[in-house]
Amino acid sequence: MSWGPNLLPGAIELLQIPIAPQQKLSYFFFHFLASYKQGYWLPSYKLKSSWATGLHLSVLFGHVECLLVLLDHNATINCRPNGKTPLHVACEMANLDCVKILCDRGAKLNCYSLSGHTALHFCTTPSSILCAKQLVWRGANVNMKTNNQDEETPLHTAAHFGLAELVAFYVEHGAIVDSVNAHMETPLAIATYWALRFKEQEYSREHHLICRMLLDYKAEVNARDDDFKSPLHKAAWNCDHVLMHMMLEAGAEANLVDINGCAAIQYVLKVTSVRPAAQPEICYQLLLNHGAARIYPPQFHKVIQACHSCPKAIEVVVNAYEHIRWNVKWKRAIPDDDLEKYWDFYHSLFTVCSNSPRTLMHLSRCAIRRTLHSRCHRVIPLLSLPLSLKKYLLLEPEGIIY
Repeated sequence: MSWGPNLLPGAIELLQIPIAPQQKLSYFFFHFLASYKQGYWLPSYKLKSSWATGLHLSVLFGHVECLLVLLDHNATINCRPNGKTPLHVACEMANLDCVKILCDRGAKLNCYSLSGHTALHFCTTPSSILCAKQLVWRGANVNMKTNNQDEETPLHTAAHFGLAELVAFYVEHGAIVDSVNAHMETPLAIATYWALRFKEQEYSREHHLICRMLLDYKAEVNARDDDFKSPLHKAAWNCDHVLMHMMLEAGAEANLVDINGCAAIQYVLKVTSVRPAAQPEICYQLLLNHGAARIYPPQFHKVIQACHSCPKAIEVVVNAYEHIRWNVKWKRAIPDDDLEKYWDFYHSLFTVCSNSPRTLMHLSRCAIRRTLHSRCHRVIPLLSLPLSLKKYLLLEPEGIIY
């Protein structure tokens, strides 16, 4: 592109605007980009979709002075040639100064982008929290849902991205704790699901904190989405014992089944082998101590298949039965390497799960647990018994079965 004679007069006229000398070059640069081909152009590899005004460019690159000059000369503040207003871009870039200026000059706080998001929905990083606060203080609707197939509130977005400070701020300013999106998911369900960083297979403390906060704000722990999954199902899918414990203590029902007919314990079973950071034995122990139904005995070989490299998990589940007999499917489900590695445990498993009855101590444990049922987690710690016996009653694994 050349600086042809048709462009030069416009440039001279532009530079005669009474602005500070240091602003002229930047201002001319943005005016030049904004006037190309009678439209708006932003340099990008996606030329067909890279339309923007000078305001968008000023916000994008953080040129506050240029932004002020353009606004002083009646630039259209709510224009969205590429689907976003300058305010959307300012929030996406977490540029607080630009957010304040745009709000002062009359930017629409609740305007939708082409993708159906308001400015609050673009506040998705820790650095954009102050932008979100500024918008809410100025009157942005904290319960406004996205105008798309997700229909999520800003609280859903903050829960998704693990912004605990923003979650607290939204709730304090009127956000509905149990608002649902298009899939009938509450912010609690969203935070629970995204608590596992799937790529890294790590658990997020920020998401755990958000779940704790939402429960303290009286979020419905047994809310069901359109697949009838509760937050406990999602925590079980992640094999997240921290959140499972949190949900169960808050009153989550251990035996709720979803559209697939699965309770939480089935989901722990499905993912035990693919959650390297998890402690599945704690997940099983929590569910069983809160009254979860046991795995159907003829299907117990599936427990072996899922947990063959985690003997403690198998031990917890086995000890929930008065007696269960092994069959050939059990041995087929154990790889030779694991059988050798955990030989002491597996030897005890097959010895105990034979034709001989379990010990009187174990049968007494089962009788007590059967009486207490879903109250095991609450009553057993109150019993006047040695700590070791309390742990035994609560299915604490010992590394061997007897």
